[in-house]
Amino acid sequence: MPGTCTRKKGVTLKKKLPVLKTDEEAEEFVAKADLTEYDLSEMKPVRFEFEKKEARVNMRLPSSLLDAVKTRAKERGIPYQRLIREALEKAVS
Repeated sequence: MPGTCTRKKGVTLKKKLPVLKTDEEAEEFVAKADLTEYDLSEMKPVRFEFEKKEARVNMRLPSSLLDAVKTRAKERGIPYQRLIREALEKAVS
């Protein structure tokens, strides 16, 4: 049956997502595909920042704290300043 997942020894194997090179390809794929047929286990949520950043903050931190922030940001795959911004947003919300 076209568009279904394959089975191997009673286990359902999900399809791998195709490589999409443009926004248009991605939009068309999402509009037409049944995403339940695809393996999304490697997907990670992404937070987009749209608001312009025009203000600056200069602060002194212990080197150990800055190193820990940079390490955590690297683990998440984001810039360390974004991690600091997220912490500030969470603190005031």
